Amino acid sequence: MQKESTGAKEKARQKVRKRLLNNLGLKLVSVFMAVAIWFTVVMISNPKDSVTFNNISVNLVNTELLEGEDKLYEVLENTDRVRVTVEAPRKVINQLRSSDIIAEADVSRLPEVNTIAINCSVLNNAVEISSITSNPDVVRLKVEEKATKWVNVKLNTVGEVAEGHIVYSVSSDQTRMEISGPESVVSEIDHAGLEMDVTGATENVSGNVEIRFYDIEGNLVDNTTDIVKNADNMHMEVKVLATKEVPIEVLATGTPAEGYLITGRVECSPSTVVLAGTTSALADISKITATIDITGESEDEERIINLRSYLDNSIYFADRNFNGRVNAVAHIEPSVERTLAIPGRNIFVQNLPEGFELEFAEGQQTYRLRISGLNAAVSAVEQGAVQGTLDIGAWMRAQNMSELSAGTYEIPLEFNVPGDVKIENEVSARVTIAEADEEDEE
Repeated sequence: MQKESTGAKEKARQKVRKRLLNNLGLKLVSVFMAVAIWFTVVMISNPKDSVTFNNISVNLVNTELLEGEDKLYEVLENTDRVRVTVEAPRKVINQLRSSDIIAEADVSRLPEVNTIAINCSVLNNAVEISSITSNPDVVRLKVEEKATKWVNVKLNTVGEVAEGHIVYSVSSDQTRMEISGPESVVSEIDHAGLEMDVTGATENVSGNVEIRFYDIEGNLVDNTTDIVKNADNMHMEVKVLATKEVPIEVLATGTPAEGYLITGRVECSPSTVVLAGTTSALADISKITATIDITGESEDEERIINLRSYLDNSIYFADRNFNGRVNAVAHIEPSVERTLAIPGRNIFVQNLPEGFELEFAEGQQTYRLRISGLNAAVSAVEQGAVQGTLDIGAWMRAQNMSELSAGTYEIPLEFNVPGDVKIENEVSARVTIAEADEEDEE
């Protein structure tokens, strides 16, 4: 039974297959002709269809009317970019391109609500279209009064220059610039700013820098695309110099009033200064030496010294707020005198020619030596340590004596006092010079 059922089904399938394949060519021709007839009907009837073009730019016309009234406009929410839908016969639709679409908004028809209807059309007016619409169908504008003002140009650097260097100065092409634009934006702008990176710099840095605008608190103003300025960039130069700290030495010149002495101590405030310049220029400077004239002075002399006059024009002060003036004080004190009693045992004879002997006159046990100088120096002299010298050879040369003769003479003494002490009187020793006895020589 199962076999008979299966055989019956197979016979049915073969019967259906035979019917489908019977006159197959005729059947295919029939299908082709049906399609051709349908296409012909469609082409003849040319039914309507629609197409949408995206991102069509709306052309604003008669904008000069606003400009003539010193007004500016801003398109809001990108409403000047629209989607345009065209309905027309399919034959027309198939030939349309986005470049054929015209979208315009007439500013002369601007109402108080600041919206303008968009009028759409196609380039070829002869083309038959049923409808053309845009979405959105209006352009929204923000209209403002035009404002103009001058703002300062502020310069700034970012980053740190190399160690031992400073940013000495920054400069640009101009310090002020004129801007114009919507009143709301212009009123927000306080100044224009230039910024240059000087990280690691050891020499001058320069270049063209983008101009940005900032409010009174130093915050960047972002909405400045409608601001009109004379340039987008401005040239900026940063002077980078090496630095070196050097001491200030002030020397006193001249002679104070009679009876007064310079102590040799000159105070200077500040005592050092930081200089700026090229590395090669600074290499030759180890200190700044200035002078102060104390001629005829009888008390401490205080002067203002301008260090600028002691420096080459290629050298600057690292602190631009420092004007180069320092305060110098030369200390002056009265000269004091003191009389020393030098014992005879502290007098020594030198260069006595051979064959002669010398004796000091009786009663010359002490020699009076008057010295002068600063109180500290005079007080420091130890009387017992002062020694005198009787130099016969030097005395003979001073007297143009080629040979020494026996006799009694007044011969000046020389004393070893400190260099900062002056001997005020001439001290002589009375001596008797005689030829030495032969027995004494033996």
